[in-house]
Amino acid sequence: MEKGVLLTGGAGFIGSHVAVALINAGYRVYIVDNYANSSPDVLDRIERITGTPVYCTKMDVTDRVSLRNLFRCVSIESVIHLAGFKAVGESVADPLKYYRNNLEATMMLLDVMLEHGVKKLIFSSSATVYGSPEVVPIPETARTGCTNPYGWTKLMSEQMILDVCTAHPDFSAILLRYFNPVGAHPSGLIGESPSQPPTNLFPYICSVAAGEKDKLLIFGNDYPTPDGTGIRDYIHIEDLAAGHVSAMQYALEHTGSEIINLGAGQGYSVLDVIHTFERVNNVHVPYEIASRRPGDVAVCCAAPDKAERLLHWKAARSLPDMCRDAWRWTMTRTR
Repeated sequence: MEKGVLLTGGAGFIGSHVAVALINAGYRVYIVDNYANSSPDVLDRIERITGTPVYCTKMDVTDRVSLRNLFRCVSIESVIHLAGFKAVGESVADPLKYYRNNLEATMMLLDVMLEHGVKKLIFSSSATVYGSPEVVPIPETARTGCTNPYGWTKLMSEQMILDVCTAHPDFSAILLRYFNPVGAHPSGLIGESPSQPPTNLFPYICSVAAGEKDKLLIFGNDYPTPDGTGIRDYIHIEDLAAGHVSAMQYALEHTGSEIINLGAGQGYSVLDVIHTFERVNNVHVPYEIASRRPGDVAVCCAAPDKAERLLHWKAARSLPDMCRDAWRWTMTRTR
C-alpha cells in the first residue's frame, strides 16, 4: 500500500492549501477534520484544483479509538498536525476549552503515532509563542512567553514534541512558527472563511470592502512606527503551504527536532495593507482609528534565515499578491 501523509485539520484555511500543495508535490494525503471551524464543501474544491480524489475522514483527533482505527486502515508515513482551536480572544474567555482540546489532541496524536511506528511530524505552531518580542526581526532563539491561552497551548505542544524527540532519537519533528498567513489560492476556490465575525486584519478588510461591515477599526495610530500603526509580517498562504512541503521533505531525510519560523521577513503596517488593498482591487475600505488593544505590540516580524538555510524555502509572493488573491476569494465566496 502506498504510504501517505496524515493531515489533521486539513479542511481548514491553512489545511486546505497545504493539502493542495502536498497533492501537487506527489504525496498521497489523508485528511481528518471535525469541521469545527471548516466545511466539508472545501474537499470538492480541493479536488477541482488538483484533479485528484481527496480522502477525508470526519474525526476529532482527541478520539483515541477512531485515530487508532485510521492508523490501522491506511498506511501513514508522516503527519502534519494543524487541528486545534485558534481564536485568541475565545481562548482568553474560555481557557480550559483550549487547554483541553489543543493539548489533548497533540498528546493523543503523538501516542498513536508511536504505537504505529510513525515518527515524522510537522507541527503547526505560531509566532504567538514569542509573546512581546524583545528583538525584531525575531529569530527562533528568541525568548518565548505567551500572552494568551492559545499561545500557551502552542508552546506546551512544542515542548511535548521536543520531549518525544529526546526520548525517541529516531523521531523527526519540525515545529513551524507561522507569522500572519493571508491571501487565498489564486483560483479563488479556497480561502479563509471565519466561522465567527472576523478579527484578523485581512478578512476584516475583505468584509468591509464587500459591504458586509460599515468600516474597519484600526486599533492605535500612535505606535513608534512610520505611520503610527502596527507592523506585522504577512505571508501568502501559498508560500506557507509550500513551506510545509519543504519541511516534510526535510523531515523524511533527517531525525531530531527543528524549530523554524515561516514568515516573509518583511513587515507592513495596517495602513500599508489598506492602501495596497484599495489600489490593486480598485475598492474603498473606510476605516476609523480606535484605542490600542491590550497586548498588541508595535512591530512583529520574522527572521526567516533558518527556513532558507535548512528547507531551501523563501516567501516569494508580494503584498499586492496577498491583497489581490484575498479579494478574489471574497468575491467568489459572497456570490
